[in-house]
Amino acid sequence: MELFHGHKPIAVPEGVPEWDADPYGTDELTDTTPFFTELRAQGPFAYMTKYKMLACGRYEETREVFRDHERFVSSRGVGVSDFALEEPWRSPSIVLEVDPPYHNKTRRVIMRALSPKVVADLREPFAQDADALVARLLNRDIEAVVDLAEAFPTSVFPRAVGIREPDSRKLIDYGAMVFNAIGPDNDLRRRIMARAPDIVPWINEACLRANLTEDGIGATIYAASDDGQITEDEAGMLVRSLLSAGVDTTVTGIGNALWCLATNPDQFELLKEDPSLALAAFEETLRLTSPVQAFCRTANVDTEVSGITIEEGSKILCVLGAANRDPDHWPEAEKFDITRKTAGHLALGVGPHICVGQNIARAEGQAVLRAIAEKVDRIDVLGDAVWRPNNAIHALDRMPLRLVAR
Repeated sequence: MELFHGHKPIAVPEGVPEWDADPYGTDELTDTTPFFTELRAQGPFAYMTKYKMLACGRYEETREVFRDHERFVSSRGVGVSDFALEEPWRSPSIVLEVDPPYHNKTRRVIMRALSPKVVADLREPFAQDADALVARLLNRDIEAVVDLAEAFPTSVFPRAVGIREPDSRKLIDYGAMVFNAIGPDNDLRRRIMARAPDIVPWINEACLRANLTEDGIGATIYAASDDGQITEDEAGMLVRSLLSAGVDTTVTGIGNALWCLATNPDQFELLKEDPSLALAAFEETLRLTSPVQAFCRTANVDTEVSGITIEEGSKILCVLGAANRDPDHWPEAEKFDITRKTAGHLALGVGPHICVGQNIARAEGQAVLRAIAEKVDRIDVLGDAVWRPNNAIHALDRMPLRLVAR
């Protein structure tokens, strides 16, 4: 079989419109709203002619495909390449790119390492670090992404994992590499993959058991190999998975939250009046901006969704960002509203593959936004916000700000 972008090229299903938009184009990745709107207007699915695969962006179909691990699998890759047909560039993630029952085993190990007690114990140091960081940035011209959105997670999360000497730049670049790599072989992917020889060896070395502290999340994961729950190699892969998924997405969530609050001063006023809304503000940011814009699933059987016949081997791009702004599901979907009930948003996944680190991400986001609510009177935007193109992540690249003290 001749592959197309690493997967089986499928014929256009009956009733599905052909669409020549490029979901991996720079304009589509940085200015998402027009693409999302048009994708939903195509119907339950669109046939992406540039990639000979399907895409969905309405809430109901996206949720159905994304959560049904029996019909639509992750083990054949969450990017455009089908791991059943093409050798991946790296060993597949044993959390993100496996399905039950194997997924159950690795997920249990991580869930124990990230237990409610572990997260509860981290909340106070997170809050202290957030307070200290925001206090240092008050009444200064800052770059929101580097000085705050990147600075906080690349400090507190590696420490929680047990990384002895975190390198914030390598951690950020590793996340960019992992998420760009799930896209097609475009310029974004090629540029970051060229840096892999400088990034991957450091990550591998930092995640070795001997190089971790004995009281961190990483040590707890390695302990599961001592009683045979997983192998030591699997433990190392799980620690690396935490770093790839636990840093970049949280950096993105915090950066996007700063943009949301800065461009919606009425909502920032609500947050200042009631700092307990910090978590709600973070959740609304996740819904509105969807740090992870899209992941693929692969049809593992011939099946049907919303009356559309889907053949086995079909790659389906599940555009979470479009589904999270579907006006048929979310009233005033394009509005940032920190009082909104956001339960059911897809930004952190759904079903068996819902983000295992979601509670830590929420704790970090809540800590930063609460510190801002309590210490900042006004967020002055000093220049245009610039978005960073990435094949899977919708992240702020830079935005100059001044956090004016209360």
